[in-house]
Amino acid sequence: MKRARLRELGINVGVLPPGEFNAITDVAGVQVGQATLVYDQPRVARTGVTMILPRAGAVWNDHCYAAYHSFNGKGELTGTHWISESGMLCFPIALTTTQQVGTVHEAMVRYGKDEGLSTIYSLAVVGETYDGFLNDSSAFHVTAEHVRAALADASSGPVREGNTGGGTGMICHDFKGGTGTASRLVEIAGELYTVGALVQANYGSRADFRIDGVPVGRLIGSEQIPLPGKAEKSDGSIIIVVATDAPLLPGQCKRLAQRATVGLARVGGHGHNGSGDLFLAFSTGNHLPIDADAPFAVQTLPNQLMNPLFNAVAEAVEEAILNALTAAETMTGYKGRMVHALPLEGLKELIDRYRPVE
Repeated sequence: MKRARLRELGINVGVLPPGEFNAITDVAGVQVGQATLVYDQPRVARTGVTMILPRAGAVWNDHCYAAYHSFNGKGELTGTHWISESGMLCFPIALTTTQQVGTVHEAMVRYGKDEGLSTIYSLAVVGETYDGFLNDSSAFHVTAEHVRAALADASSGPVREGNTGGGTGMICHDFKGGTGTASRLVEIAGELYTVGALVQANYGSRADFRIDGVPVGRLIGSEQIPLPGKAEKSDGSIIIVVATDAPLLPGQCKRLAQRATVGLARVGGHGHNGSGDLFLAFSTGNHLPIDADAPFAVQTLPNQLMNPLFNAVAEAVEEAILNALTAAETMTGYKGRMVHALPLEGLKELIDRYRPVE
């Protein structure tokens, strides 16, 4: 059966409506670009880079309020000290493989310097998950040219999912994982706002995997779809990026980042000891010009009106993870290792049959 997004299979999670593309790019100005590396010679590559560009890349000089949350900290997301200190996101966000955070970081710094985009270009934001089960990660395939290619690829509209970009070699709930995205629309005080999420999903066990409350992972046994081998495979990790156009302050962005945990838990993520579960949320609802030399006005939603945004984050993250799984294809990689895709044939019928009675 052809790979598809969750809703294309007739499976809808949550109650809020998605945006036009059901992607993080539904937040106006947010763009996504990717570079995907899949080849076998001279060494096996199953890796890449995903770039998220707020304000169509103008974030370098027109910053966004932002915050991050560490659900479990065995992972890396650079630049978080400055985000915590200033409450601002000043750069695009790069996602890649664990062993090449340094390469991507240096490439981002050099790009910012070469283009004259920011005076604090050295504090780039790079997140990672480990793809060494399918990718010969010691070959260090990702280069500065791939980072620039991902930046050049950035666009609004539909986002390529599954075995793409930084998610190319990832594994999720013992199925092929990778890149996934989704969005939700909410109305607050007469205004329509968008919440989008993008994940790099590389975590979890088969037994914990759920779709809309149904323990799908327990219903698809290893005799039906083999589990990946365990060599060099630890608990895994997930990076979650949440974007919204709602006008929020840094503390409120922190609250959104924390709610990504709810969406992860719905699918079956428990924040295991060996998992790097790191979440970043940013708001484009205020403009923070780099050259401001006097006080300027910003807007914010009252905290008591934020519940719809919390719900939207949970639903968008949940569906983004599931889209990564339904889009990803079975992959054979390093040392001939194979990771099978989540089977889509009959998946809706399985969920309908076992869905809990409300």
